[in-house]
Amino acid sequence: MVHPLRDKAAVSGIGETAYTRGTSKSGLALQLEASLRALDDAGIDPRDVDGVIPYFPGGAIAEDFIANLGLKDLTLSAFIPMGGATCVAAIQMAAMAVTTGVCKHVLISVGRTGYSGQRVSTRLQQFPVFAQANEFEAPIGMFAPAQLYAQGARRHMELYGTTARQMAEVAVVTRQHAILNGNVVMNKPLTVEDHHASRMISDPFRLFDCSLESDGGAAVVISATERAKDLKKPLVTIAGTAEGHPDSPASIAQRPDILDFGLVKSAPRAFAMAGVGPKDIDVAEIYDCFTFTVIRQLEILGFCKTGEGGPFVMDGRIALGGELPINTHGGLLSQGHVVGLNHVIELTRQLRREAGKAQVKDAELGLVTGYGDMGDGSIAILKRAA
Repeated sequence: MVHPLRDKAAVSGIGETAYTRGTSKSGLALQLEASLRALDDAGIDPRDVDGVIPYFPGGAIAEDFIANLGLKDLTLSAFIPMGGATCVAAIQMAAMAVTTGVCKHVLISVGRTGYSGQRVSTRLQQFPVFAQANEFEAPIGMFAPAQLYAQGARRHMELYGTTARQMAEVAVVTRQHAILNGNVVMNKPLTVEDHHASRMISDPFRLFDCSLESDGGAAVVISATERAKDLKKPLVTIAGTAEGHPDSPASIAQRPDILDFGLVKSAPRAFAMAGVGPKDIDVAEIYDCFTFTVIRQLEILGFCKTGEGGPFVMDGRIALGGELPINTHGGLLSQGHVVGLNHVIELTRQLRREAGKAQVKDAELGLVTGYGDMGDGSIAILKRAA
């Protein structure tokens, strides 16, 4: 039986600002700038948008979009507090809204001053999930994501022999891809030696294992496929989408297996909805808050077995021209950190054949993941329409 959401919604518009380290603009201003670019990309009048899902916590609410964009009849507004899994999870909500007729066009947006505004040490406390982390992890001095997620990386290294060299490969390849993209924060080549020489942040994570703190905005528009067919860009449909939450979602210390992310639950659902498997994927945009999370997600997604993620990323396999090109825009490690909505934008460009020097030849099917809030996992599988 074909899932009722399969290919019924589409990414109709994409937009982003410059990614920088330093801005005088507010998070709201960055969201609005990106939103207008996404609406222009789709050829949609802002007055036709009737759903908004701004990033939480991002400093914007529905009324900001009504006041600044002139929205006339908003029928859906929502926050999804899932950290780095938020933006891809929002695709599922938007797809349901436009497929059921609740909305015509849903705007998903992020505006982030991660460099010029609040840094990660203060921003984390805005997330509801960290109330439990404060109970279990904080008393022993574990506050920052690098500290919290380093545990899983070290566990994987001890169990399966994963190495710093393999994590470095993710950083180096991602940087190679970023250099092909004009809109990036990090545009200088990175070597394995550079990675190994960078300072330790939280063992085993070094500086270049960690995603950027940067400024920027991104937005996408989700529309019903039947409406999107009449818009100005090549049609990219949402074949499958899902979100998942790990056991003991708010405390890694209380989790039965710290290597089980929410993606363990969501990935099978998304593949089933789309009617495809890992071998069908041409390009993948994997949430890369840390190099290790890419390695583990590749295992969970079924591109390799558990414990084989480290060897899998070697020998050019994840680079352009390889078996599975990933993060062809530079990702959070090298392009910029807008909570992964830039991953959705890049995958859409790949499937439209608009990715320039980083274009994956004949890309027809791709996936994008989100990861956040101690392991929540979201996924969307996008398809180039015939």
